[in-house]
Amino acid sequence: MSSRTVSLDLRERIVATVSNGLLRRQATEQFGGSPVSAIRWCAPAAATGSAVARPRGGDRLSHRIEAQAARIHPLIAEKDDLTLSEIRVRLAEDGHHFAIGTLWRFCVRHKIT
Repeated sequence: MSSRTVSLDLRERIVATVSNGLLRRQATEQFGGSPVSAIRWCAPAAATGSAVARPRGGDRLSHRIEAQAARIHPLIAEKDDLTLSEIRVRLAEDGHHFAIGTLWRFCVRHKIT
């Protein structure tokens, strides 16, 4: 599996060729690429009308800790020298489990020292 994004030009050519009636395997033999990739590109292109690749990487989990901001800020206001481990334990009491690194990044984003 390749870790690089294929050019939009290649994606559009394969999707257009398949839309005009050529089989995915034949389109990928003509332009290069794999039939599995053509399947992955044609389905969203049919739904959205675009063969643009989805965004890669980035943060997909911080919304979990951000949902607890209303709980974390009062904890810190109550005791300003609270450690990350103590915050972690207090959140775990309510059933919310986070790693120390997640809490650290939360504090950085919210300028909590």
